[in-house]
Amino acid sequence: MEFVESALDRANEAKGPLDGITVVDLTTARSGPTCVRQLVDLGATAIRVGAPDRGDLPGSDGWNLHRGKRSILIDLTTNDGLLILHRLVARADVLVENFRPAVKHRLRIDPEAMLERNPRLIYASISGFGQDGPYADRPGVDQIIQGLSGLMSVTGPPGTGPWRTGIAVSDTVTGTFLAQAIIAALFARERTGRGQWVHTSLLESMINVMDFQAARYLNEGVVPAQSGNDHPTLFPMGTYATADGHINIAATLGFGAFCEVVGHPEWATDPRFATHGVRSEHRAELQTLVDGVLRTRPTTGWVEPLNAAGIPAGPVLNVAEAFDDPQIRHLDMVVDVPPPQPVDDDAPIRVLRHPVTLDDTPTQVPGGPSAHGADTAAVLSELGYCDADIDELTAAGVVHHSLKPGAKVL
Repeated sequence: MEFVESALDRANEAKGPLDGITVVDLTTARSGPTCVRQLVDLGATAIRVGAPDRGDLPGSDGWNLHRGKRSILIDLTTNDGLLILHRLVARADVLVENFRPAVKHRLRIDPEAMLERNPRLIYASISGFGQDGPYADRPGVDQIIQGLSGLMSVTGPPGTGPWRTGIAVSDTVTGTFLAQAIIAALFARERTGRGQWVHTSLLESMINVMDFQAARYLNEGVVPAQSGNDHPTLFPMGTYATADGHINIAATLGFGAFCEVVGHPEWATDPRFATHGVRSEHRAELQTLVDGVLRTRPTTGWVEPLNAAGIPAGPVLNVAEAFDDPQIRHLDMVVDVPPPQPVDDDAPIRVLRHPVTLDDTPTQVPGGPSAHGADTAAVLSELGYCDADIDELTAAGVVHHSLKPGAKVL
């Protein structure tokens, strides 16, 4: 526990690796905000530029995505609003957007226009299906991509039809890939002095994440099928019922030791189970035997002896149980931050920290989420607008300090 606490203590004093990097955040929903959140955790300063008539993911979901970011509201369809964005871009390092490809051109904030304003800018884009191609202008969200990428066809019990994953996996993965690309582009800028356009899509990212399942098809012609909680190619490796719940076991990584722990050393030399190849051929028979034995003890009665024998094993927890697990508590994954203002309750909100530890330039959650438009006046002042200018822009509806009544919420 001492190492984790010292690392978190240092995060309050040391600067993150992206300290000094300014990000203009034009994103909504989840994939783009996830990308920017990761940059903020790594030390960047982010200014969210939102539309006054459109909110974002509400409540705890939005708080977790947008903690540590400043928020301004600009009507980018106006010339004065576009000029404000130009001032922001002129002094920024990164701009992140996740509009459909045609929208940025219609708003005159496409990469060519922004790089002309600031040739050192890293212009970063996320789309649903790619910046061009037959699906480029389609609206895309996580579940559509889960289906199109093949993920839903390999998820769930055999023969039950397609299943989605329990999280918005394509959004999270795509935001992470784009954050990596932005950091790489910033590194390249150190050598070349030039910015560039970097982009990915939910579809490209999910096809990449299909990983070994894609490789099986591309190289062996195998169209992967659903295998439920069993590993699709290794056995026995999967989820098993116990006397009081379920356990995940990777017994194939030490089958002989597994047989000893469960009290059946004879399985290791049984001609039906002696090698991986024959175990696969007699999968159903071995599965029945393993199921019968594991149901005789509670989960905790198996986890410790299996791990002691070098067999990876662990319980299947719900979310509440996961956050109460001693190892997860030890890792200090949760950070308390102030709520957005104004709120009725000043109690802190709980968000997730960045999952990577950098010893010398640690990540940190720099603060809570800002209410929509809470930083409009301050940011405009930093850009050189005087109070009279800000009042005039506000009166004209170019900028706002809170969402319009009746604003749409995703």
